[in-house]
Amino acid sequence: MGREVGVDDQRIDLDDLTPGARKILEVASELFYEQGIHPVGVDTIAAESKVTKPILYKNFGNKDGLVAAYLRHRHDTWWPVLEAAIAAAEKPRALAFFDVYAEDAKTITRGCAYLNAAAELAEEHPAYSVIRRHKHLVRTRLAELIAEDLPDTPDPGSLADHLFLLLEGAFAHHRIYGAGLLAEGREIAEGLLRR
Repeated sequence: MGREVGVDDQRIDLDDLTPGARKILEVASELFYEQGIHPVGVDTIAAESKVTKPILYKNFGNKDGLVAAYLRHRHDTWWPVLEAAIAAAEKPRALAFFDVYAEDAKTITRGCAYLNAAAELAEEHPAYSVIRRHKHLVRTRLAELIAEDLPDTPDPGSLADHLFLLLEGAFAHHRIYGAGLLAEGREIAEGLLRR
């Protein structure tokens, strides 16, 4: 089954996009991340991608569908990187999240795409469920790893909540306080995991 994004009642299969639609998604993803979602219109996306607006509408329904596809595609591209880091990590593997976020911090220019999108979009926007799902999966995966690696932990969910807030906070503020903030967050997380 393909990777699908819901837009109204329509389902967009990201694995079955035409070459033109892929180009639109690629260009829109860069523009949405670098310039923000609201400032970028479909005219700009069509011009930059050299693909007509009817192709955009045919494949994504509208700009809202394209925004949801952008965030879902970002998740689907990033998640295997995270899982590979988890597979290569020593216990407690929850620390791999801090390592992956620290690597991301070296190349990103505008912080977390999901937090940026959440700041711009109303909760009713079709892409908001993609944002929530991504963050929920991060927190859920942390809890799973804690439960697996540290079976004597009395409340893996609560500890996962603490690590999630520490991870997200360090990532959200590393551009202000420097990349060392993620390393510091990792040390604090390691202390919490090894108690």
